[in-house]
Amino acid sequence: MKKEIYNYALNPGKETMSQFENCYNQPFVVKAALMPDAHSGYVAPIGSVLITKEYIVPSWVGYDIGCGMTAVKLTNKDILKKINENSMKIYNQVKNNVPMGLGKINNSGKISPEAEKQFQLLVQKFKQGAHNKNILNFIESGKALQYLGSLGHGNHFIEISYDKNDAWIVVHSGSRGVGHKIATEYMKKSAGKNKGFEETYPLHEDSTLGKEYLNILDFGLEFALLNRMEIIKKVVKSIEQVLKEKIDYALWVNKNHNHAIKEHGLYVHRKGATPAKKDERGVIPANMKDGSFLVKGLGNKKFLESSSHGAGREYSRKEAREKISLENFKEEMKGITGTISESTLDEAPDAYKNIFQVMKAQEKSVKVLKQLKPIINWKG
Repeated sequence: MKKEIYNYALNPGKETMSQFENCYNQPFVVKAALMPDAHSGYVAPIGSVLITKEYIVPSWVGYDIGCGMTAVKLTNKDILKKINENSMKIYNQVKNNVPMGLGKINNSGKISPEAEKQFQLLVQKFKQGAHNKNILNFIESGKALQYLGSLGHGNHFIEISYDKNDAWIVVHSGSRGVGHKIATEYMKKSAGKNKGFEETYPLHEDSTLGKEYLNILDFGLEFALLNRMEIIKKVVKSIEQVLKEKIDYALWVNKNHNHAIKEHGLYVHRKGATPAKKDERGVIPANMKDGSFLVKGLGNKKFLESSSHGAGREYSRKEAREKISLENFKEEMKGITGTISESTLDEAPDAYKNIFQVMKAQEKSVKVLKQLKPIINWKG
């Protein structure tokens, strides 16, 4: 049977295409697609959708299990005006309340009771399925819990943005150290070695390791959803502390774009690709200057019901630091309160592809509902 292979990538490099071809040529792959924002990652390219039969591949999901987007709308009267008037105070308060950066986690007692309760329910559910004691010990050690409500680094961000008279909070983060621990453990186990394990080593769904990985993967995906909601709560609390009023908000969407999920008997691996079923809500971030797009899926089967998870990198982090000046970065970010420094130069708007070209390339997969423009942006 001929495989369904689709390529919507904008100017993909040789490495990107080589990775994609290596993945879709695996005998257990039945369909594959590259999204417009695709660029090379490790093993599977970022912006790829790989659909498999009977096998799951931990390295295709990667380390950032459950990385994804959450958007909530703030509903208080005149909230946009108040945020604009207090942007620097809010920026500093959120920096104080949300751990940001590589390895940054919460101290004990900094997790909301609701999140801790949800976490314990996830642990109980996990313990009922196939698992190994090493991972369970880590999850129950207290360290895993401390990652809740923490942002991470790299392209993860928090943003307060606006559309017309409405204010929004948008969060891009994942399962943090929990996902990294899971990925490392099961990439090594699937490879059967501790070195050179970052390659395509599949696990059969009926094998002991396969069952264990599917169970802990579900935990990681749910943990990521919970992490982003805890970040949202911390941001809301920060705004309340500055404005001295109760802030009300409504969840618009909370979803993962780094996952493997079973649908119609097949495993859909999305490595940086947003699910876009018919009428399904999604958030596609652009960059620190252009904000994010709220979209609705069109259920396009030739896109494998997926879209990009962002603009995609134009330059690698090393290239961005070499080619983009701090002065240019500051100029592009005029009017936006944000983490604008040498440390975030590799996240400057120019480091990314043109988001408007990316959105044009996938207009048959998603419909744009709103573009949210940044007021305040945080990076780890």
